[in-house]
Amino acid sequence: MKEKSRKIMWITTGILILISAAVMYVTHRAVPFMMDDLWYSTMLSDETPITSFADIITSQIWHYNNWGGRSMTHGILQITLLLGEHAADILNVVMTLLLSFVICVMARNRTLPAFWAAMAMLLGLNANFKMSMFWQAGAANYLYITVFILIFAWCYLRELPESGVLVPGKRTPEPERKPLGKDEAVPAPKHLWGITLWIIPLGILAGWSNENMGPAVWLLSLAVILLSVKEKRRLFPWMVLGNISCLAGSILVVAAPGNFVRSGQVDSNDYGFLWKCFLRGYAESAAIEVHLFPTLLVLGFMALICKGILRQPLGRRNVLLLLSALLSWGAMILSPHYPDRATFGTMALLICVIISLAKKIVSVRKDLSWMLWGITLLIWLRGMYYCGEFLGITWGWIK
Repeated sequence: MKEKSRKIMWITTGILILISAAVMYVTHRAVPFMMDDLWYSTMLSDETPITSFADIITSQIWHYNNWGGRSMTHGILQITLLLGEHAADILNVVMTLLLSFVICVMARNRTLPAFWAAMAMLLGLNANFKMSMFWQAGAANYLYITVFILIFAWCYLRELPESGVLVPGKRTPEPERKPLGKDEAVPAPKHLWGITLWIIPLGILAGWSNENMGPAVWLLSLAVILLSVKEKRRLFPWMVLGNISCLAGSILVVAAPGNFVRSGQVDSNDYGFLWKCFLRGYAESAAIEVHLFPTLLVLGFMALICKGILRQPLGRRNVLLLLSALLSWGAMILSPHYPDRATFGTMALLICVIISLAKKIVSVRKDLSWMLWGITLLIWLRGMYYCGEFLGITWGWIK
């Protein structure tokens, strides 16, 4: 009976994944290149359309000096714009599937239900699904770049044993009641081929992403390095090279001359200091109480079951991810604007923890699998409602 129930779950999950991919593709087709997409399809300094990769490099040099430091994300945007709407729509769906898979890899939960859950949460818990995933500029700045950010973070977290402490002087926690799987028991992961070479461009890409996510993953990589030194584990050269390259990327995005040019054109610069503090504090609070609230609600529920009821430790990998999410949220206090779509990276880090906790729960109580699947179904329906409502309005079915 258990095997039959598992088979039903996996078949149903597979069908829902196919439905999700189809709905996302149709929604992408309904969202045209618009707003910033139209500007970034040109050389930026004038209205000349981009026609080659050389044009993209030229326009991003101008962008870096005159408008902002996110040259990597906007360079990716211009490449997708150059491909055309249809190709970009297909690529967006592929990147959503890839991000869902990377989240599962980060969570060490590579099952089909976990993959579906990650995809469902990217849509259903999203503060602004249209502007962060379906608007091409938003997809490049958040969806695409988060894939590279999480891969970079995974390279470091896989080197960190689950057992142990984060703060020096703390007592080592008691071992878990039940092993979590073969991958948790492996003391030393296999060395990634050629990582010493490709970690440098990956680190630059992760750091040179968004002003809040770059520093957050840099500090995560630094924490893993310090823990490795403290615990007298082998420190590989690639770990140092990746950390330095990520730091360099973060500096490049923050210190871009274009940031200061753009900041000088922001109306809020005319406000007084106290009013600026209030506005930024309000934006930070809104991000927690509104934009990230659904994700935090699911995370709190999973943590309550895992830690509060089943007495399973969160694991220090998850703790590091939570701290990184906290840093990525807190770093936005330095920005004059905190749009809802900018919470996408923080949400992705929290989803990694949710998927990881789900594995811990099921490893102890397999009878809770259907309960977790049902919760995922509700989140999936919420995401499908968003897409369905948008399509209904676009097609004139909803007036």
